[in-house]
Amino acid sequence: MEQPYGLLLVGMNYSAVAEDEFNDWYDTEHLVERERTKGFINARRWLGAADPKISVSLYDLESRDVLQTPAYQAIVGDGLSPWSRRVTGRSPRICRFTAEQTVPGRLAGALQAEGLMMYAMNVPAAVEDEYNAWFNEEHRQRLSQVPGVLRARRFKMTDGTHRYLALYDLAAPEVQASPAWKDAANTPWSAQMRPHFKDPLRLVLRRYHRAV
Repeated sequence: MEQPYGLLLVGMNYSAVAEDEFNDWYDTEHLVERERTKGFINARRWLGAADPKISVSLYDLESRDVLQTPAYQAIVGDGLSPWSRRVTGRSPRICRFTAEQTVPGRLAGALQAEGLMMYAMNVPAAVEDEYNAWFNEEHRQRLSQVPGVLRARRFKMTDGTHRYLALYDLAAPEVQASPAWKDAANTPWSAQMRPHFKDPLRLVLRRYHRAV
């Protein structure tokens, strides 16, 4: 059986770094290093729809084991370049998630997406089975049918501050605020589950495009 896809997601606030330097670093060094690492399927950059100083990068992986390979380990930690150390040292991290895709399992992000909504959370162990049933049997399916939703994927974290992550690739960031989205997200079962959501991290993002 093929392994499920892995995911690396990194969010930073780069308010203290000049925008042109941050983008140059990401576009000409940081992403390039990862794109050429075996096992990285793609690399996409996003900026906060409300705060463009929030930067989130997504990397689909052939499996989460890619992050343990010598090729990847050579470009992190002690392998960081002086430029990377300078920029990351001035850009507080919002989150860093490594995860395994649970639903649908092996689906990469939609490269045509111009918007993204990410939602990370924890739930108490006592309601975990019901939470998984709600998400898999109702919530994902309903949101998948909203006009403008291109992908709806679910992940289980392998470490870090949160246990579950949902990613929605959107035709535009505004899709997640549409009446159709709100209608799909508001059901009796959803209302029953929401009080159990812990440590929610919800970001609405716009696709980054390098200025010509």
